[in-house]
Amino acid sequence: MASATISEPAWLAKRRTKGAELVENLPQPDRKSKGWEFTNLRKLKLDAYETAPAEVEISGGSDDVVVLPLAEALGEHADLIGERLGSLVPAEDFFVARNEVSWTDGVLVYVPRNVICEEPIKVQLNLDTEGSAVNWRTLIVLEEGAQAEVWENCVSQADDTDALLNSVVEIAVGQNANLDYVATQDLSEKSWLFSSQRAQVERDGKLEWTTLGFGGGNGKVRMTTNLAGQGSEARVTGGYASGNGQHMDYDTLQEHAARNTVSDLAFRGVLADRSTAVWRGMIKVDEGAQSTDAFQECRNMLLSTDAHADAIPGLEILADDVACTHAAAIAQVDKGQLFYLNSRGLDDDAAKSLVVEGFLQALVERLPQGPVRDEVSAKIEERLAEIL
Repeated sequence: MASATISEPAWLAKRRTKGAELVENLPQPDRKSKGWEFTNLRKLKLDAYETAPAEVEISGGSDDVVVLPLAEALGEHADLIGERLGSLVPAEDFFVARNEVSWTDGVLVYVPRNVICEEPIKVQLNLDTEGSAVNWRTLIVLEEGAQAEVWENCVSQADDTDALLNSVVEIAVGQNANLDYVATQDLSEKSWLFSSQRAQVERDGKLEWTTLGFGGGNGKVRMTTNLAGQGSEARVTGGYASGNGQHMDYDTLQEHAARNTVSDLAFRGVLADRSTAVWRGMIKVDEGAQSTDAFQECRNMLLSTDAHADAIPGLEILADDVACTHAAAIAQVDKGQLFYLNSRGLDDDAAKSLVVEGFLQALVERLPQGPVRDEVSAKIEERLAEIL
C-alpha cells in the first residue's frame, strides 16, 4: 500500500527546514570524504531521480502493539514520534539530511511496557519504479520488558530497475526488553542503496540483529549498536552475496557506553564475478564502560579472481577492564576442500557450491532455532543459486 497523506506538525516542518539548510551546505561525499574511501559515487546523479512514494506491505503484530505507516502514525501518535524520531540518527549527514527533507513513507512499531508480541511483524518495501527515489523511515520502540520480532524486507521484482532507496532506521530497546530484528534486501542490481541505522539498548535489554544484503548496485549501509545500559547485550549477524559488478559497503560500530555490556558481531560475504565489497568495523568502549566483552569478525570468500574485498576492523578503547577482540579474513575458495570433494565423486560445480554453503552456514548457526533461522537459510540458498 502507498502511504497516507501527511498532516505535518510544526516540529516536523521545522526539522525539514533545518534539513534543507544542511542539504544546501553539505557536499555529496566522494572518495576523499571520511568513510567513503572505498565507495565511488561519481556516477550518482541525484537530480536524475524523482522523489516517489513507496509501495509497502505491513502485517503481523497484535491488538496491544502499534504497527502503522509512519504518515498515519503522525496523527495518532504525534507525541511518541515527536520524541523518538531523529533521536538516534540526527540529520548531520548528507543522506540523512536529504531523508529528513523528503521522507513521506515509513513504519512505526511500538510495543508497550511488558507486552509480548507473539506474531512476527513483517514489513516489505517494493522498489520497482524506474527513476524513483524513495526516502524511508523505520522507527521501532520497545518499552521496558517488551518483546517483539520485526522482519523488514526491501525488494525489486526486476534486476534492471534504476532507482534509489535512502533509508533511516532507529531502534530503541528499553530496559529488560528483547528484540529480534531481521533486515534483508534484494534490490535491483542497478539500484542505489543508502541506509543509516542505529539501535540503542538500555539496561539488561537484548538485541538480536540480522542483516542480509544481496541486491543493490552501489551505495553504503551504516549500522550502529549503542549499548547504553548496564548489562545490555547485542548480537549482530550480517551476510552478503554479490555478483555482476555489484559493490557492497558496510560500516559497523559497536559502542559500549555502560558497564557489563556484551556485543558480538559477525559478517560473512561471498563475492562472484567482478563484484567488490568493503566492511569497516569499529568497537568503541567509552570511558567508565568497564567489564565490556566485545567481539567482531568479517570473513570474505572470493569466487572469482576479478572479485575484491576489503575488511578493516578497529578498536577505540577508553576503559581498562575489557575483553575486545576482532578478526578479518579474505580468501579464495579452498582448493584443498575442492580436491577432497572431487575425490569423493562431486563435480567442480557441486563441490564449489557445497564449500560456499558451508562457509555461510556459520552465520545461520548463530541464529536461534525457529522461523528466523529457517527464513535466513532459505534466502541464502536462493541467492547462492543465482550467483554460483
